[in-house]
Amino acid sequence: MKKGIYVLPNLFTTGSLFAGFYSIIASMNGRYTHAAAAILIAMVLDGLDGRMARLTNTTSKFGAEYDSLADLVAFGVAPAILVYVWALSPYGKWGWMTCFLFVACGALRLARFNVQINVIDKGVFNGLPIPAAAIVVASTIILLHHLGIEGQYNNISILFAVFFLSLLMVSSIKYYSFKDVNYFVRRPFMSFVLIVLILIIVIAEPQITIFTFAVGYGLSGPVWFLIRVARRKGSPALQEKPEDTEQTAKP
Repeated sequence: MKKGIYVLPNLFTTGSLFAGFYSIIASMNGRYTHAAAAILIAMVLDGLDGRMARLTNTTSKFGAEYDSLADLVAFGVAPAILVYVWALSPYGKWGWMTCFLFVACGALRLARFNVQINVIDKGVFNGLPIPAAAIVVASTIILLHHLGIEGQYNNISILFAVFFLSLLMVSSIKYYSFKDVNYFVRRPFMSFVLIVLILIIVIAEPQITIFTFAVGYGLSGPVWFLIRVARRKGSPALQEKPEDTEQTAKP
């Protein structure tokens, strides 16, 4: 700290923190889509600060801690307040307690991530990342507004969805981290065409595609977990079949 801190990556982190704080203010004023959009902007800035630090070789312990604190505000407190004001306030204590559970699980998720940086494989996340959970909340609000549902949306399914997202964050279910993707190597020509097509779809229908990607990523962990469990249970059965046939073939 005596030598100072790196300015550039911490500016992006501050921008993410500002977007999260603005989302809280917008939620309190009833501007739900503005609040949701601010969370999306915070996610973009959060992704840029780490990459900028690695590209410029300006990573630091201070930056990592500051980033975690900013993430808790932008992706924990901001979406919790947003979803409470938008949908869960009519449910009384169950509404605000569910939102608190989201914040608490997000804080626990960040703390666990910080202590497991050099322990767990960097190719996966242990539990649903807190930005991904926040984007599910924000993209849901944006999609429903796009479909014509304005103002508050009082539906019990939102309460269960927030509860489920909270548990996913502190679970041990693995999620693909995309950290092993190298953007600076040669790729097949058709892969670039696929990227262009995806960008066209996102630009044409951003509300639908962002929601689809967010919910799809949120469900990818449980689906991946169930597939692995099914393969483990299926493999012994496949090994026993040849033995059973041999035994039946003997006189």
